[in-house]
Amino acid sequence: MVRLINKKNIFLVEWASIAFMQIQQHLTFIRRYNAPTQSPCIYVMWHENQFGVFGVPDVRNTNILISNSLDGQIVASGAGSLGFKICRGSSGRKGAVASTLSLIDKIKKGEDVAIMVDGPRGPYREVKHGAIVLARETGVPIVPMHWYSEDITFVKMPSWDKMISPIGPCRILNLFGEPIYVEGKTDEDVAKEIKDSLLQLESIGKEKYKEAKINKVWQKKQ
Repeated sequence: MVRLINKKNIFLVEWASIAFMQIQQHLTFIRRYNAPTQSPCIYVMWHENQFGVFGVPDVRNTNILISNSLDGQIVASGAGSLGFKICRGSSGRKGAVASTLSLIDKIKKGEDVAIMVDGPRGPYREVKHGAIVLARETGVPIVPMHWYSEDITFVKMPSWDKMISPIGPCRILNLFGEPIYVEGKTDEDVAKEIKDSLLQLESIGKEKYKEAKINKVWQKKQ
């Protein structure tokens, strides 16, 4: 089977990704619910919500872990064009140790990290332990993050992760969970806490979005 994205056309696809990101950032209107005050921290989200990093409080102080694949290269180019710091690598793959050590160093310097906890290839909505390792090594909290919109331009893609992206003008609410600390807990307990928090944020998304519309938050300066 021929891949639609390959080494021969990757430059063009990267260019398209950068162009899309540059245009879309001016059409994406994000407001935050329960935004964290802790920094540094480790933001975690499902792979389907990876573009939710648009709404982190400090883009230029946030490192995104992106896989070494060709698909990851496209995402890295687009995210980098928005000012994010990019770290390539993923759990269980070549470069995982180097990327983990790099992220630990970034956190110790006061920078935030964003990780898609069930990426880059699933299983769907199963929490991997990369973020937990970083939290144990640095002592910083894990902050779950979810985003929600009712605009028709908030589109679900036909991919394994059911990725969601705004395409055109879109009002979005980024929801943040309470900080999760790992001290005194097993990896399995923390993974469950992360999953439960992400599912809980999803369950309140509609209600909080309705409140935001009533309060006309998108008409106010953030």
